[in-house]
Amino acid sequence: MPTLDAPEERRRKFKYRGKDASLRRQQRMAVSLELRKAKKDEQTLKRRNITSFCPDTPSEKPAKGVVVSLTLGEIIKGVNSSDPVLCFQATQTARKMLSQEKNPPLKLVIEAGLIPRMVEFLKSSLYPCLQFEAAWALTNIASGTSEQTRAVVEGGAIQPLIELLSSSNVAVCEQAVWALGNIAGDGPEFRDNVITSNAIPHLLALISPTLPITFLRNITWTLSNLCRNKNPYPCDTAVKQILPALLHLLQHQDSEVLSDACWALSYLTDGSNKRIGQVVDTGVLPRLVVLMTSSELNVLTPSLRTVGNIVTGTDEQTQMAIDAGMLNVLPQLLQHNKPSIQKEAAWALSNVAAGPCHHIQQLLAYDVLPPLVALLKNGEFKVQKEAVWTVANFATGATMDQLIQLVHSGVLEPLVNLLTAPDVKIVLIILDVISCILQAAEKRSEKENLCLLIEELGGIDRIEALQLHENRQIGRSALNIIEKHFGEEEDESLTLLSRVIDQDYEFIDYECLAKK
Repeated sequence: MPTLDAPEERRRKFKYRGKDASLRRQQRMAVSLELRKAKKDEQTLKRRNITSFCPDTPSEKPAKGVVVSLTLGEIIKGVNSSDPVLCFQATQTARKMLSQEKNPPLKLVIEAGLIPRMVEFLKSSLYPCLQFEAAWALTNIASGTSEQTRAVVEGGAIQPLIELLSSSNVAVCEQAVWALGNIAGDGPEFRDNVITSNAIPHLLALISPTLPITFLRNITWTLSNLCRNKNPYPCDTAVKQILPALLHLLQHQDSEVLSDACWALSYLTDGSNKRIGQVVDTGVLPRLVVLMTSSELNVLTPSLRTVGNIVTGTDEQTQMAIDAGMLNVLPQLLQHNKPSIQKEAAWALSNVAAGPCHHIQQLLAYDVLPPLVALLKNGEFKVQKEAVWTVANFATGATMDQLIQLVHSGVLEPLVNLLTAPDVKIVLIILDVISCILQAAEKRSEKENLCLLIEELGGIDRIEALQLHENRQIGRSALNIIEKHFGEEEDESLTLLSRVIDQDYEFIDYECLAKK
């Protein structure tokens, strides 16, 4: 079947119709950056420990009737004491201050110069409760701003914390994992500090079937933070170390473990085709597709995100996702009760639609058009925009017969209605889709029927009105459609309007417009 050939000038201006499918996906991925960034906070970067899980020990319990309450000056004096009991009481009091739910005095503790001594206490293997309190206090300081996290790193905490991963005291070990997770979650610099300090093998060695579930959750979350952030990405060595563990964790039944393992994979696939390939080559796709059917939103969201990232890759990587069953699930997700899931599902579909015509044929085979058209008609505007991108990618890569099926799906009515949307990019894309469909109809000698349909839908009136839109590119696109496809009965007013639009016309680069 012949493909619909767009004029070369139009191909150059139209963002999502690049030289090949790979380029289109890269461009589409760049445009979707806002969508993905807006979702990043669904997984917590840093966490503060405000509840104790340290088992009671004799040194934990003050004498009956005695409540240890110290001023900041007494804390400073106690922390610098040579008496382990005083050090413990002072560190514990500082930790309790740092564990307040509201307004913990992180800055005050840092300025009091307590971090170096707390780092020293991490090395006090004879006093595990002191180690625990110090690790907990440092965890909570590292949960603050980047500047506060830096104070912990520059205080020398990373290496002693890693050494605590070998502690025989489970509570101490888990608190060290938590602290390292907060440090790694701050950004690529401290993440790489943790990685180069050889934390990953120690973290992976902790994973076992007998591990308490809270501990396993902390390890998984910390591993996800070690996969997080770009500029730069985590090094290949770290990724290769972590991937087998993520594959293993993805078989767990706990939703928090699954969620953080999926988020880790979403970060690792948010990049080049090579990085996507590292994940896909593990054979993880079938499991991810199963997790896309989860009723737990915290599992569904990152698994869908990961598969959506994978289909921004090569045609072969996209086909692997299709073969794993993603198109069995995505039509259902377009009908999900959460608009955020509808939007992610439409975004994933738009990247499949940006591929070759045999991928578009598979979209048709899995009957994705009816739920897509329903979203265009009734979805929230942020979801409608993603659905428009899907239709646009579909239209610009489809064969003639596929375009006919697109029109028969009823897509024109909601597209025409969205011509009044307050979004320049979306209106421009819809005008280009309409132009694309009209050109195909002309080649099939079906243009007259299509023009009548567009007129019945109120499309001509809306396109004519757009000729006077404040955005000149919209005005030009609308005028071109009217002149080329509906201009037989128009009078000299069109020529006059053309001159008005041409006057002082400034071309707006479509690539620039497309960036969110």
